Amino acid sequence: MSPSTAPLKTSRMGSVEPFTIVEGPEAWTAEQYRGRTDWINVLTTQHIAELDAAIAGVERRGVPSAQIHSVTKDDFPLPTLGAYLESVRDEVVSGRGFALIRGVPVDRYSRRETMIAYWGMGLYWGKASSNNKKGHMIGHIKDIGQDPSNPLTRLYATHAAQPFHNDSADLVTLLCLRNAKAGGLSSWTSSVSVHNEIVRSRPDLAEVLAGPHWFYDRKGEVPPGKKPYFLIPVFNYHAGHLSVNYSDNYFLLSQRHADVPRLTPAQYEAMELFNKLAASEELRLDYVLQPGEIQLLSNHTQLHARSEFVDYDDVDLRRHLLRLWLAPPTERPLPAVYEDIYGGPLTVGSRGGIHVEGTQEHIVLEAE
Repeated sequence: MSPSTAPLKTSRMGSVEPFTIVEGPEAWTAEQYRGRTDWINVLTTQHIAELDAAIAGVERRGVPSAQIHSVTKDDFPLPTLGAYLESVRDEVVSGRGFALIRGVPVDRYSRRETMIAYWGMGLYWGKASSNNKKGHMIGHIKDIGQDPSNPLTRLYATHAAQPFHNDSADLVTLLCLRNAKAGGLSSWTSSVSVHNEIVRSRPDLAEVLAGPHWFYDRKGEVPPGKKPYFLIPVFNYHAGHLSVNYSDNYFLLSQRHADVPRLTPAQYEAMELFNKLAASEELRLDYVLQPGEIQLLSNHTQLHARSEFVDYDDVDLRRHLLRLWLAPPTERPLPAVYEDIYGGPLTVGSRGGIHVEGTQEHIVLEAE
């Protein structure tokens, strides 16, 4: 990393000043976590027993699979696991920004039981929101043969690499059901550390990234009365917090619209530097998620990516993850520009997701 030529002012979340070095647990580097396991949380036999009992309770009620999202926290008691899940969430929201939970017995559960378990655990993390215009409340990350070169394709439905980005919710969690035959490496980086390095080395580009001229493509998921794109900066300073929103392919896709201004040379340079830093060995952590593991990430302080993968010919053996987008009950305030990417009001505890005309929230057991 490039050293500063002079000491720079520092600040911390809750009292962040624009273009300062943000210090705190969310501003980590790879060296700090290589070889450490304190971010991995292993479920105990007691936790699993509670999960089994809660699933059985839902099954006794006869909840239809499409309505699993109607299950409430009161319907899914987890006497000790619930508080444990909440403590992990708090570390993600207010601490380092990432965590992993290990030990969900997906090999023993049916698909329906797995969906019930995942939904029920999510109730202790926050309020879930729709993953796509179809209204899927639990998303399926699986290659279903969509063309990654089609501008309307969401890359999670392909085998193509996904560049560093964050999602349209406060918190994203991913439960691994099966791995690919080869590839599919998960990587994540502190977006706060990327910000800090750009402030140190290229303050001119930090100002570009905080500027108002970043057009974001909706990929065809357009709410009523809205344009197929909207404006949102990369670096968002608001109410004492830095929230980073980045997905270069969505910025690039906006250029397909004739009425969107062309990206400037400075914006291209800023994206190139941002991508280089996010993928650097100094900042990036890598991990292959195993079946039964759940990754949790703050979308405000972390970026995630996935490498290209090769799948098995047998469709039942193919790489498959489940995704929840969640709004925790305690979170940072967000600036008004997030109303577009979050699909509506920014009320803490009930924001985020994709909402278009005709969306009917439901659960599907398989990718579609």
